[in-house]
Amino acid sequence: MIIKKISNLSDEERDKILSRNKINLENIFPTVKKILDSIKNKGDEALREFTKKFDGVNIEDFKVYEDEIEEAYNKVDYKVISAIEQAHENIKVFHEMQFKHLKEWEMERDGIKTGQIIRAIEKAGCYVPGGRAFYPSTVLMNVVPAKVAGVKKIVVVSPPNGKEGNPATLIASNIAGVDELYKVGGAQAIGALAYGTETVPKVDIIVGPGNIYVPAAKMLVYGSDVTIDFPAGPSEVLIICDEGANEEYVAMDFLAQGEHDPNSSCIITTTSKEKALSIKKKIMDLLNNRKRADVIKESLKNSAILYGDISECIKLSNEYAPEHLEIITENPKEILKNIHNAGSIFLGNYAPVPVGDYATGTNHVLPTGGCARMYSGLSVDTFVKKITVQELTREGLNNISDIVITLAEVEGLYNHAETVKCRLLKE
Repeated sequence: MIIKKISNLSDEERDKILSRNKINLENIFPTVKKILDSIKNKGDEALREFTKKFDGVNIEDFKVYEDEIEEAYNKVDYKVISAIEQAHENIKVFHEMQFKHLKEWEMERDGIKTGQIIRAIEKAGCYVPGGRAFYPSTVLMNVVPAKVAGVKKIVVVSPPNGKEGNPATLIASNIAGVDELYKVGGAQAIGALAYGTETVPKVDIIVGPGNIYVPAAKMLVYGSDVTIDFPAGPSEVLIICDEGANEEYVAMDFLAQGEHDPNSSCIITTTSKEKALSIKKKIMDLLNNRKRADVIKESLKNSAILYGDISECIKLSNEYAPEHLEIITENPKEILKNIHNAGSIFLGNYAPVPVGDYATGTNHVLPTGGCARMYSGLSVDTFVKKITVQELTREGLNNISDIVITLAEVEGLYNHAETVKCRLLKE
């Protein structure tokens, strides 16, 4: 973890920070392609082979049935179930508001009506990780926007917990209203959703985060009659803080990010060298005897504390395009006006990243690795299509006929031009 003035960063140091620990998928594409080809050709048989190989269990039937879900409720503390229910409600309310702002519209000008209608994607596949930990919150984040958008069939796949599904994952799926749930993970699960097997249905869109093999598989199946949300890699946060920021808050948010994964990244930008050094000291003090300290220490190699004036902090943040951006300054909304690239933004002293992970209702499935420059996080928009519509009177067609005929003929598409000519000559 380096501490350095932003303006003094070498080109190599800057490139390393901006590139963070991006996953190199090219090295594993050949392996993942073999898995996908096997799923495509052998279906459930290949699913069983890979589940035995990677998860160490023999599963004959991957589908989760009602009796297993009912049993899951007996295994999970009521406090956890209640938290899932409350999180579900908050996430649902937020995404319902998103949906209200998706508008169908129509305008008319000179005999030409144009407009937009909105239709949900019919079948969605949601991947929920289950490697180092299990994530019922990710079930909610994947499923709720699809449900609100009106997706007709929602399928969840998640790695098995032994021969069973993780109880909290099953409960979250039940509360969110999942249509079908399968105990299968990794690249093989993505292949099953993309191509369909005897058991797992083919879907139209695949969403959700996972280990390195999951985004690789998503990228390889993209375009084969299925789309995806966006590429995703290790989690990350960038924090902009000033002299008045509470150092314990900043340090704890740093540690919280680091416990995700050894490949997680945390960048702190602040307004003085003294503040940077003080924050580092607080981090190291708090790290002693901290749970998951081994994971956090590994993530330090991907992290940095940088200092400069506030405009330099903002510029670096926009270049970095973080998955999560915290702004802990005297006037965070003033900083917000100049932020152009981020997956999700957290303002002020009382908005650490975990509130968005679990409870505010915003979605935590977000673009990483700089992809926030061109992608939005998961939302109801992910699960809908905006279809344009046009209706013309004869007068309207006549008003634009010269445009259509001229451009069609200059492009050598003479029959395009004739579709207009024949209509105007007929009457």
